[in-house]
Amino acid sequence: MNGASVAEGEAVSELVGIKETADLGNLRLIVAGLTEGVMLIDPNQTILWANDAALRMHGVTNLEALGGTVDEYRRRFELRYRNNHRLGTGEYPIERVMSGETFTEVTVEVAPAGNDERWVHQIRSIVLIDKNGEPECLVLVMLDVTEQAEAEERFSQAFNANPAPAMIGRLADLRLIKVNQGFLDMTGFEREQIVGRTVYELDLFARAAEREVAHERLAEGRAVPQMEAELALPDGTDKLVILAGQPIEFDDECCMLFTFADLEPRRKAETAARLSEERFQQAFQLAPVAMVVASLKGHKLFNANEAFQKMTGYGDDGLIGRSPSDIMLWDTAATRRRLEEQVEKTGGLRNADAKVKTKAGGMLDCLVSAATVDMAGDACVLWVIQDITERRQSELELVTAIETVMSDASWFSRNVVEKLANLRAQQTGGPAKEVTELTAREKEVLSLACQGEDDTAIAQALGMSRTTVRNHIGRIYAKIGVNKRGAAIVWARERGLAKAPVKRGPIV
Repeated sequence: MNGASVAEGEAVSELVGIKETADLGNLRLIVAGLTEGVMLIDPNQTILWANDAALRMHGVTNLEALGGTVDEYRRRFELRYRNNHRLGTGEYPIERVMSGETFTEVTVEVAPAGNDERWVHQIRSIVLIDKNGEPECLVLVMLDVTEQAEAEERFSQAFNANPAPAMIGRLADLRLIKVNQGFLDMTGFEREQIVGRTVYELDLFARAAEREVAHERLAEGRAVPQMEAELALPDGTDKLVILAGQPIEFDDECCMLFTFADLEPRRKAETAARLSEERFQQAFQLAPVAMVVASLKGHKLFNANEAFQKMTGYGDDGLIGRSPSDIMLWDTAATRRRLEEQVEKTGGLRNADAKVKTKAGGMLDCLVSAATVDMAGDACVLWVIQDITERRQSELELVTAIETVMSDASWFSRNVVEKLANLRAQQTGGPAKEVTELTAREKEVLSLACQGEDDTAIAQALGMSRTTVRNHIGRIYAKIGVNKRGAAIVWARERGLAKAPVKRGPIV
């Protein structure tokens, strides 16, 4: 009981104690100084008196403005319950006390008829009886709780509008009395599936990380610390949340405000990250090309695949936690600085030439690529190192061979090119016809044809008759497997015959 209620009780006890000896004037003196509003009503429905507090609570300054009778009071003031239900005839507290009813607390909104001004009163009744047990004086004691009601209304509006999921439960029976839209949206519950159920029926802490602590704190009415929990949803699935409880007063009752944070997106992200990491590790280890992962800052190595270990001869014990400078991975410090600085500056590099030193001291020609990646929130570098030592050696051997054969360029151009042309024909599925199957004269005819000469011009250039030219062309078609001059020209150009030397001679 608060101080105001104690004062009311003392005043009422005083009233009861002197009711047999005191008159109405004495009663007025006793209650006039109370901060609670007091109205005295005669059993004949006349409003005898009201103290200043009661007048202020109705926005009037005198008893006449309050109404001389119960009926007049009902006409001048409109009363509603907090759920906005308007009180009808016989439901007003002043009418209920007239019927001899006593009540400890009724909360109503009071407004002058036709006026927007409104107060919230908590009202209780007292019936004073005479020696014969008949009602002698009827008393309404009222407390202005307008500010409290407005604060609760603001809290309710904020509670309902807050997107953060929340519920309110009474500590007396742990029954949930309020739930906001944020919780309904997060879980998929309907409001009627929540309100009226207990905390244990809804299994709020059934799978909480600190279930026993939560139950102990609830029993004591103390704050429940934040903890992870899994809520059973109406669709049969579970949702991971952070749950906490904070004691509050709501509607004059001791309650617990439960707040929630949805951790399901984080759990899904963590699961996706874990699966992605597993897939990366599988691809990383199975890749046939050498790869290592190092920190961007300091370039410390913390992962190397099997291909890299096989290529360099290092094992995990010789790599993890060390930097390329520690193991002298590159041929020179200048190479290392060049590669690392480019990655730090541009975020990566592609197909850079570098030499890698193996554990045994050997030197490998490599193409190096790198890219910055995020590994569990840390900035790292993925290095991809392709060993091209054998390819580079083959290139050098090829260059040497070309330089050797180029000493006899005519042989190279006439024989090697013919072989390459035949190889191409085989790869494309065409007929593998050797250029050497053609006679020298046929090659001359075909060369002039490639230069756009007609039969007459070819005959004049080679000293032949037109009939002889046509005969040569017919044999050429048969040997190379074509039936048109255009196809023969393409065939000859692919084999380097378009500029073959032409020896001019007399017409035969």
